[in-house]
Amino acid sequence: MEPISITNLNWSYQCIDGVASAHELREERVIIQRELQESLFTSLSLVEWYEAVNELHDRISRKAVELCIQGMVEDGFGQPPVPYAFIVFGSSGRREATLWSDQDHGMIISDAPHVGKEDYFTELGKRIVDLLEELGYAKCEGKVMCSEPLWRQTLSAWKRQLFEWSSELNWEPVRNLIIASDMRFIMGEVSLATEWLASFYDQFRRVPELSDAVLRNTVKHKATLNILGRVVTERFGEHAGGFDVKYGVYIPLVNSVRYLAVQHGIQESSTIKRMEKLTSLEAVPYPLMDACQRAFIAALKLRRDTPIVIREDLQQSSGFLDEKQLKEKQRLYDLRETLGLVKRVHRALQRQLRFAERRRP
Repeated sequence: MEPISITNLNWSYQCIDGVASAHELREERVIIQRELQESLFTSLSLVEWYEAVNELHDRISRKAVELCIQGMVEDGFGQPPVPYAFIVFGSSGRREATLWSDQDHGMIISDAPHVGKEDYFTELGKRIVDLLEELGYAKCEGKVMCSEPLWRQTLSAWKRQLFEWSSELNWEPVRNLIIASDMRFIMGEVSLATEWLASFYDQFRRVPELSDAVLRNTVKHKATLNILGRVVTERFGEHAGGFDVKYGVYIPLVNSVRYLAVQHGIQESSTIKRMEKLTSLEAVPYPLMDACQRAFIAALKLRRDTPIVIREDLQQSSGFLDEKQLKEKQRLYDLRETLGLVKRVHRALQRQLRFAERRRP
């Protein structure tokens, strides 16, 4: 497995840091995105390419928040009244976002008293979401955004929320906890994110059954191979005949590795770093970890290879391999082999879940 050691990509993002308007920021995104898809697509390794893409998203996010605060000042709201942390979840939290990923973010607000802080950060959250949409980042369908009160809270409120999610052990609260597990700090007051993380992992020490609840959510995924070992494609709709890379291969692996990392107290958000840590700790049997690693690298490549379309100068993808791609013998062979590895991983986790459930009183 190739390690992450990206320190100098010979790539400059200074143009993003120097923009003064949303229009300029969008233009820079278009330029750099095109460069990443064309010139750097073949010159960088797969892992380096994802690192470069996610550095782009991080820089755009920071500049977008800065521009929104600047707008708040100009409109008479002033600077943030108390410290805050802008954080990301989902593929951005794992630094695995594609060039066309949508919004997944939140905010941690200091508990320092200030009479107007709730109104201020409510307005700021809305402006951030609207600006990111203007820059080409679609709003999250699951509403995991800092415009939503659930994902924009004070630190003490966040701690209560994490406590509640980890106490119920039902599907929805555990799902929210799983989303939260990929949290990564982007800008603001880092100590807020650090304390948030400490509270998150405290829940797993407080509730020993919580990791089993995460495992129950993890082992559920759509069928991808039939009993004959053939790839299961979409039967209906606009993607009929295609294969769902995101939910068919990528997300099942992300969920599996996340569970193993949480189970062993590994405080990393990146799937690759989680696997590296699990390997170094010898926390998982080598055959299982080797299958995870090989399948995940293949999944990243498949995600990048899904067909793209250009809309308003920005790239978009459905996340599906189409019928034409699935007729390529090598690609189909690679996909089938990867799905076989995913199946191995999930069978191992299903056995672990059955054992855990038999152990329960």
